[in-house]
Amino acid sequence: MTTYHEQLTKCIDQIETVIVGKRDMIMMSLTSLLSGGHLLIEDVPGVGKTMLVRALAKTLGCDFSRIQFTPDLLPSDVLGVSIYQPKTGAFTYMKGPVMSHIVLADEINRTSPKTQAALLEAMEEHSVTIDGTTMSIDEPFFVMATQNPVEYEGTYPLPEAQLDRFLMKVNMGYPTFEEELLLLSMNETNQPLNQLVAILSQEDVLNIRKEVEKVHVSDIVKRYILELVRATRKANQVALGVSPRGGINLLKATKAYAYLMGRDYVTPDDVMTLVPAVFCHRMLLTDEAMYQQLTVEHVITEIMSQVDIPVEDDRV
Repeated sequence: MTTYHEQLTKCIDQIETVIVGKRDMIMMSLTSLLSGGHLLIEDVPGVGKTMLVRALAKTLGCDFSRIQFTPDLLPSDVLGVSIYQPKTGAFTYMKGPVMSHIVLADEINRTSPKTQAALLEAMEEHSVTIDGTTMSIDEPFFVMATQNPVEYEGTYPLPEAQLDRFLMKVNMGYPTFEEELLLLSMNETNQPLNQLVAILSQEDVLNIRKEVEKVHVSDIVKRYILELVRATRKANQVALGVSPRGGINLLKATKAYAYLMGRDYVTPDDVMTLVPAVFCHRMLLTDEAMYQQLTVEHVITEIMSQVDIPVEDDRV
């Protein structure tokens, strides 16, 4: 189960030379990719969201495309379009940027809901439909979207249905003083991204995904995941709890995270590490909770403290 563990560690170390001090964010990114999900990063501009995606694509040796979402972006700018060829009298499909292995949806909440919805089929079915014809997207397919906080000017909040398509939602946060000082030195003369090399390949990523599927999850851990999911639906501060898809995604994420940690089994600690990132964008608080200025993260922490942590590890 640890066939690629050494190479994955090298990938994380290399990306960290560009994204300084954000090893946990790098781990979350790889966890999302290796579990077959997608990642949403929300934070203020300029903290390295786009750089993280580009560094990840370069390190994994996968095709990469970037879509800059703007208010005038059309669905065809994302999915592609059929163009009539006068010589042949037929239509030819011109691929859009979504037809790539790793897609950066930059500032996804700056575009209209109609264009946002163009990604729904691609993210869920890994295919696009143009003029009634459905075309599959080559694997691995991974959407890493960034968004500005909703209180920023010119943003369109993502609907719950689209938020649920993302396996995890994370925040980058500002670096420490020492980390930011190192960033200044690194970017003084050249671009650190140019120094990155491909450590894995497209085939390697697909092989790792197959190995991740073999990671063992005991019945005890599965019950723990389900108890956490159901607890979000019963909490007084929560108007909309985590869906069954949220529980399935948490299960998949824990298997990928355990693999990155060099294990072939999932522990309750893996679940506890990933719960905030998997649950936070799938929960809506009540008006009373928001009036009390409670955050989703605070409510999740309270819920986790109320659910008993399994102490027995049943791997058989």
